[in-house]
Formats: sequence, C-alpha cells, structure tokens
Amino acid sequence: MDGSNESVVYEFVLLGLASSQEMQVLLFLFFSVFYLVSMLGNLLIVLTVIGDTRLHSPMYFLLANLSFIDTCVCSIATPKMISDLFKKRKVISRNGCITQMFFIHIAGGTEMVLLIIMAFDRFIAICRPLHYLTIMSPRRCILLLMMSWIIGFIHSMMQLAFVVNLPFCGPNKVDSFYCDFPRFIKLACMDTYKLEFLVTANSGFISMGTFFILMVSYMFILVTVRKHSSGGSSKALSTLSAHITVVIFFFGPCIIVYVWPFPTLPIDKFLAIFYAVIIPVMNPAIYTFRNKEMKVAMKKLFSNIISSRKFS
Repeated sequence: MDGSNESVVYEFVLLGLASSQEMQVLLFLFFSVFYLVSMLGNLLIVLTVIGDTRLHSPMYFLLANLSFIDTCVCSIATPKMISDLFKKRKVISRNGCITQMFFIHIAGGTEMVLLIIMAFDRFIAICRPLHYLTIMSPRRCILLLMMSWIIGFIHSMMQLAFVVNLPFCGPNKVDSFYCDFPRFIKLACMDTYKLEFLVTANSGFISMGTFFILMVSYMFILVTVRKHSSGGSSKALSTLSAHITVVIFFFGPCIIVYVWPFPTLPIDKFLAIFYAVIIPVMNPAIYTFRNKEMKVAMKKLFSNIISSRKFS
C-alpha cells in the first residue's frame, strides 16, 4: 500500500467539553434536561396548533413550523454529545461529520428564512389587516414554507461543495462536541484561507444581512404599532417583542461564530451550546409564556388528554 494512502483521515476525534468526571456528570444532567424539555416543548406547540382549530391561522402555522425546525436543530448534535460524555474517545466518521454539518446548515438556513417570513406575516397583519387573510392564504403560507426549506437546502449544499473533496492527512482532532465548517476546514492538508473566507461570506454575511433586514422590518412595524392606541396594539407589541427576542438570540451566536475575526475557543464552545441546546428551549418558552391563546389551547389539550384517560 502506498504511504500516502495510510495517512488519509477517515475519522475525527471530538475533544468535547470537559475531561473531569464530575463535570461530565453535571453536563450530562444539564444537557439531558434541556434536550428533553426542548423536544417536549416544541412538539407540544406543534400538537397544540394542529389540534386547536382556533390556532389555524398563518401566525401559528409558522410558529408550529419554527418549533418543528427547533426539534431538528436540537436533535442533530445533542444526542451524540450526551452519549459521548462518558466515552474516553469521542469519534465521528468523515462522512458522519459532513452529514452533521449538512443538516445543521439546512436547519439553520431554513430557520433564517422562516424568521423573515414570520416578520412579513406580522407586517401584513399590522399594516394591512383588511387584506391579511387574502395575502397570507393557506396556499401562500405553504409556498413560503417550501421556499424556506429550498433556500436552506441550497445554502447547505453550497457550503458542502466547498469541503466535500478536501484532503485530510494530518491532525484529526476537532475541539468541539460537533462538526462545523470553520474547524473542519482548518484540518485540511492545504491552504484554507480562501475556503474560510467563502464560508464566512456564505454563512456570516448572510446571517448579518438577514439580521439587519429583520431588525429594520421590526423597527418599521413598531413605528406603525405606536401610532395606534387600541387594545390590539398592546397585543401586537407583545407578539413583536417575542419575535425580536427570538431573532436576537438566534442570530447573535451565528454572527459571532462566523464573522468575529478573533475566535476564542471558550466563547465559541459556549455559543455552540447556546445555539444547539438552549435556543430550541427558549423559543417555545418565549412564544408560549407571552401568548394567552397558546396557554389556553395547551390547557385545553391537557384537559382533553386527562379526560380521555379517565374514560378509557
């Protein structure tokens, strides 16, 4: 066998988050609880929207799809991270690493577009209320949702095209608990400066551009809302504040990881945890606790489940 073939890297070692056993136990409990709460919370939102006819509106349709994407986000890397905590050697294959990055970016890209669609939905509801149901018809909502997944898929495939054929023959240690493009590219046996710039342009600048568009949109909507003094305006402000909070928490880590020119591993790891584990928990909490209709619908869902068990 040729010597060069023996040095080809087919798997990567994830260094994880901690080496001490006490810290691993704490992380296991922390991530297990957050993962369980995230899955149950987001699935509860999806089931509530599906089961309650009063929530069959464009806003809740989009919210349910956001919750579905969050279940995908927290299921891409978190289960493996939890199972790897007590392993001495945390290994992921090259194809597994690429697959993980593909799904992380297709979910992230889709969520970015979906947040823009949700901002557009609030703009139409507040600025053109008489035409809201006509503009945000069920057919158009489905088309917009399909568009978000298509754009997310294209974004992820563009990222993948940069790295799928990279040569790996040297270091194979990834100082994280999951694979992502910046650290993955740095391990390649070639000059990666141009590739790193392309990844930054594709993810970082898109994140910043989308965030800027959303902030300008919400500022415009807030100015419009403040001109009204009815009770409906306070409800609109509550909904908008929830949307803006989600946008800030979602885009903050993305912008820092992909755009900040001075990477620091402790901060990067914290932001990775924040994005993969904490944000999927915060979204259902923010939307549920600030929304009376969702709370009433969830209480109704629980009461129906309890009553059905009594009579079964």
